[in-house]
Amino acid sequence: VNQLQRAWLYSAGIHPALRTKAFTGKTCGPLRGLSLVTSCAGSNVAAAPAKMATEVENEAHIPEIQAEENKLPVHDPQTKFRKDYQPTPYLIDTIHLDFILNEDVSHVHSKMHMKPNYAGSPPPLVLNGRKDLKLVSVKVNGADVASDKYEVTEKTLTLKELPAGEYDIQITTEVKPQENTLLEGLYKSGGNFCTQCEAEGFRGITYFLDRPDVMAKYTTRLEADKAAYPVLLSNGNLMSSGDLAGGRHFAVWEDPYPKPCYLFALVAGSLSMKERSYTTKSGRDVKLRIFVQEQNLGKVDFALDSLVKSMRWDEEVYGLEYDLDLFNIVAVDDFNMGAMENKSLNIFNSRLVLASPETATDGDYARIEGVVGHEYFHNWTGNRVTCRDWFQLTLKEGLTVFRDQEFSADMNSRPVKRIEDVMMLRVSQFTEDSGPMAHPIRPDSYIKMDNFYTVTVYEKGSEVVRLYRTLLGKEGFRKGMDLYFQRHDGHAVTCDDFLAAMADANGADLSAMSNWYSQAGTPQVDVSTHYDAAAKTFTLTAKQSTPATPGQPNKQPVLIPLAVGLLGPDGKDLPLHLQGSTNSSETTAVLRLEQAEQSFVFTGVDAEPVPSILRDFSAPVKLSVQGQTDEQLLFLFAHDSDPFNRWESGQRLLKKLLLQLYSAAADSSKGASVSDRCQAAGGVSDKLVEAFRTILTEKGLDGTFKAMAINIPAGTELLDQIPAADPTLIYQVRMYVLKTLAARLRPELEAQIKENDDAPGTPYAFNSHACARRAIKNRAIDWLNALDDPSVHASTLNRYREASNMTDQVAALSALMDSSCPEREVALQEFYDKWQKEPLVLLKWLGPPAMWNKPGNP
Repeated sequence: VNQLQRAWLYSAGIHPALRTKAFTGKTCGPLRGLSLVTSCAGSNVAAAPAKMATEVENEAHIPEIQAEENKLPVHDPQTKFRKDYQPTPYLIDTIHLDFILNEDVSHVHSKMHMKPNYAGSPPPLVLNGRKDLKLVSVKVNGADVASDKYEVTEKTLTLKELPAGEYDIQITTEVKPQENTLLEGLYKSGGNFCTQCEAEGFRGITYFLDRPDVMAKYTTRLEADKAAYPVLLSNGNLMSSGDLAGGRHFAVWEDPYPKPCYLFALVAGSLSMKERSYTTKSGRDVKLRIFVQEQNLGKVDFALDSLVKSMRWDEEVYGLEYDLDLFNIVAVDDFNMGAMENKSLNIFNSRLVLASPETATDGDYARIEGVVGHEYFHNWTGNRVTCRDWFQLTLKEGLTVFRDQEFSADMNSRPVKRIEDVMMLRVSQFTEDSGPMAHPIRPDSYIKMDNFYTVTVYEKGSEVVRLYRTLLGKEGFRKGMDLYFQRHDGHAVTCDDFLAAMADANGADLSAMSNWYSQAGTPQVDVSTHYDAAAKTFTLTAKQSTPATPGQPNKQPVLIPLAVGLLGPDGKDLPLHLQGSTNSSETTAVLRLEQAEQSFVFTGVDAEPVPSILRDFSAPVKLSVQGQTDEQLLFLFAHDSDPFNRWESGQRLLKKLLLQLYSAAADSSKGASVSDRCQAAGGVSDKLVEAFRTILTEKGLDGTFKAMAINIPAGTELLDQIPAADPTLIYQVRMYVLKTLAARLRPELEAQIKENDDAPGTPYAFNSHACARRAIKNRAIDWLNALDDPSVHASTLNRYREASNMTDQVAALSALMDSSCPEREVALQEFYDKWQKEPLVLLKWLGPPAMWNKPGNP
């Protein structure tokens, strides 16, 4: 079991460098699916509590959406530089592919119509290939190419003395998918033929210009044994299909939209299908189909629902309709890439499609909704408009992550979703930005492209896109998006093109945004304030700096939108009168911090306010507020109208407490035990306990927000603030705070359990209200189990046994994990006995015990 548990930790992606997609998809998220908070607010929501020495409880280090597309290695050690980009001398207008799929050797016949993109005489044509690709024949305009007119290496096919103007090339290659252990290009796994072409896998199928700025229209014919492979799928619309001699059959697919080869896909296998129809805003009918293994057909309805919601949302928010007659999703257990947005043929690992209340948690449902949305949204941001080169990866991924975050926020709880995204960003991306692997969201060089499918490119890239929305407003951002699609539909473009569209559509100077693309590191913003009672002015002075990162010792200021509100003595937002601004009715002002230091003056402020700074986390920065007191933080925690900053105030209070107690606990002369040392240092103040009590008892407050608001920060958030930190001591201090709060708030926690329990027989529902009830109930159960009260353990085991859904069952199981009580072993054994034949469910059993903190656990 210990080996299995260790395997679970690695498959969950505990280290960002471990990006095997077998379990997760676009890099694996460390601790994904382990948080007690089981909100339905998006793909970053985790499903069940688990604790480790540094107590990473709610933060999924690497976002699930990123996990769906992290790409396998390319095989070229040569460093590539963004500055060296040159357009290809040839373009490919159309390509016809004919796959003859067999058990031993398969053949691929390609016919490409080439167009010149050079001046002067025709240069040699260098096509990308791979060592395991065997060239059978090559023709130009139907004539065989003489052996001295081409050259084949392990990586290229070079054709010389080509005709001027347009011409056709026909190439036949031989491949052995069953021997393709790279799992790039065309491979065979679990009895199915499948492809994965991003970033550079297509070169393992046929010789081609394998780069994203070569966009062609594809027609694909598939031929295989009908009994073994009754389903034949590829991109676009199905044009024809039929039977052939010898028990074989064929299907022809046509994609009328030009695309880069990394979006090519095929699937051939024995799969079952469920179909639904969707009518677009303009009245066109689209068939939506999900193909899965037969035993999983009953678990795809939620994924279909999510796809419909995604399509409708994109129409309503961005005016973007789906553009083909079919949209296919294929989900198989052994697809190792997680999920991939191939045009009209998305391929998923089953765990990102299959869901039922008995086997999936709220976090699983939220993840499916978010990932299905993410891959669908790529149809426009990534497919119709793609990136010119791989240095521009954030253009499609950062933008699409932003879109899927907004989708999840609109479908569920917007405040909770924002908090979840920032938690993940801070724990994972801020760490990456401050370490030896720091890099800009648009890197200037790479050796292996897969190294840049990172949380920086995805999640920080999303935050940079959000900056535009914050600066320009919702309507201004939509205007920029409309111009972006109007200018670049069907083209491969750059981050600069996106910036230009945003600026031009709004007549705005956004030149300072360019530094966000070129600089690594997390900006530090230091704020000081001054209230002049006589002049009734409130001055906010902000200084920004970005620490040096590898290769970038000197940093320039970036454009930082600081969303600011001022709270009066009664806790209500004050109308803001910013000196030099014509807007006077707002209660939140967006300040443009563009220089190293700037001051902003608010006038007509009758009494000294409490500032609420960086509302809704308006920029991906680290913020410090000079002179901010515990009383001010408690005031914001109680009254701030901005949900993010209300949560943030509580987290700042808790971090200050943890750091103070850690310092005291580190001095062994002050007491025999960590608990004694913490208690001698003042312990947990009455004011903080009362603040938590207020949150727990506040009527009308979202249950998931409550669960997040009382969550104690992860130990990893403290590591960079403690020189030579002791993770074990951090854990012990954190547990002291948790147990103290649980003991003093026990009546309120028990009340939350009672108020949010479902009546026996209540059917499971995945919606924001139901998820919120489960979130705070299960948070309370987890906290009470920290008290090591035998009656609580017994009650939790009973809850585990009586749970009517997987969310509550896993929550109860996880709540028992940090105890040595006999109920722990009983629950683990019963869970295994029940679910040992359900691989996806068994992963939930592997996780919690692997993170058990008791001595002796490997």
